[in-house]
Amino acid sequence: MAMEASRIARKCERAVITAYTELREVGTADVAAFNACTTLYRIHHPESSLSEARMLVSEWIDHHMVRKVDGPTAVCNGT
Repeated sequence: MAMEASRIARKCERAVITAYTELREVGTADVAAFNACTTLYRIHHPESSLSEARMLVSEWIDHHMVRKVDGPTAVCNGT
């Protein structure tokens, strides 16, 4: 079951980063893109609170867009 949860988390991470990247490329402001990605995440994970979704999305954006690290975040690796 942990393997399945990790796979789902990686898919969500990729979807959020793709959405954020594409929104920024068409000129969407940073905060608006972040809010859209948080909403996207919560549509697929309604059990997540708004603060949890914001924290997770911000970690993903920081990992991939700010620090430009390849691969999933530690959260998705189960560490």
